[in-house]
Amino acid sequence: MTLNKHHFCSTFIFLLLTLLSQFYSVESELQLNYYAESCPNAEEIIKQQVIKLYNKHGNTAVSWVRNLFHDCMVKSCDASLLLRRVKGMESEQESYRSFGMRNFKYINTIKEAVEKECPMTVSCADIVALSARDGILMLGGPRIEMRSGRKDSKQSYLTEVQNAIPNHNDTIDLVLARFQSIGIDTPGTVALLGAHSVGRVHCVNLVHRLYPTVDPTLDPEHAEYLKRRCPTPDPDPKAVLYSRNDLETPMILDNMFYKNLLKHKGLLTVDQQLTSHPLTSPLVEKMAADNGYFHDQFARAVLLLSENNPLNEDQGEIRKDCRYVNLV
Repeated sequence: MTLNKHHFCSTFIFLLLTLLSQFYSVESELQLNYYAESCPNAEEIIKQQVIKLYNKHGNTAVSWVRNLFHDCMVKSCDASLLLRRVKGMESEQESYRSFGMRNFKYINTIKEAVEKECPMTVSCADIVALSARDGILMLGGPRIEMRSGRKDSKQSYLTEVQNAIPNHNDTIDLVLARFQSIGIDTPGTVALLGAHSVGRVHCVNLVHRLYPTVDPTLDPEHAEYLKRRCPTPDPDPKAVLYSRNDLETPMILDNMFYKNLLKHKGLLTVDQQLTSHPLTSPLVEKMAADNGYFHDQFARAVLLLSENNPLNEDQGEIRKDCRYVNLV
């Protein structure tokens, strides 16, 4: 009996060490300056393309941040978000959770520039991550030391988007749970929602707070402004009707988001709920009072998000075109 117990313990420890070694081997593939030898100019090329696109289309920087969130929350940071619909495979871009996302074509612009320098070397998943890093900086956010070495998914996960990406009217408890499932704590979650400091909200996602009656948690004067932006309770999803998240610094990633929440000017239900939940309310006040604290927590959370479940060589590939898996 003692021998059997000893054998069981030894077997269990061996299996545990094997699993841990597999986990850390995947993690260790992500490293700073991953392309230092294989494509030394890769990160500089991506950075210059981000700057060029920002100067031409400022909203691209916001798109890069949202791309990272939508890609990494679903299974892995693996560029599955970028895959187009083809025979036998649907696209995550078709999900309602992807409503309002744009500028996917410019990711391929960045990819083409990298391919000219180093063919079939830099993954689309790394381009998603590194463009977000550089986009955050262009928006006045923190500098993030981001590792690379991700591989690209060979499939898209449309059916999993619904359960992975929080909705605009979800409860805070559900949002916290979803982020916790990938290792992001409460301060990190509150900071990531601060990305709503930039960009815009389509009327489709906020008219329920305006019609038939105004949400009592919404500032009345701001509600009147929003009604002018969204004059009908049934807006056309294809029409570009929206309001900026932040009217004072709309393209700066700062703590104005939290200051607006305290003034009851949050646009999304999930955002405004941050001020009434016992776990998140103190963090809203702290981030509203200290932009540096917000940036520190945001940088930490983005780093955790960007390293969610990276694929290894056997699981993924380096796509030639970010929109399609490679032909075998």
